[in-house]
Amino acid sequence: MTTVVESGAPKNLTASGVVSLSPGALLGFYVNSTSSGTIVIRDGGASGTALSGTITPAVGFHRFPAACASGCYATIGATINVTFFYQ
Repeated sequence: MTTVVESGAPKNLTASGVVSLSPGALLGFYVNSTSSGTIVIRDGGASGTALSGTITPAVGFHRFPAACASGCYATIGATINVTFFYQ
């Protein structure tokens, strides 16, 4: 039997920062507002392994299922208000 998780703890960021310090899974993120904002999702800290290229998302929910063995970090550029959902 496979368990599908469709919810996670929210973490709102408007600048680069830690989404979670614990190993786990990123489910996705909701862009609340943006003005050409960008995101790079990393496994680990600011110098961790990039799990994405540079994303320039529109307002709304973006599914991004990713395993983060060393926690999850988001490098943010320009102006963006984004809420990540992490388990």
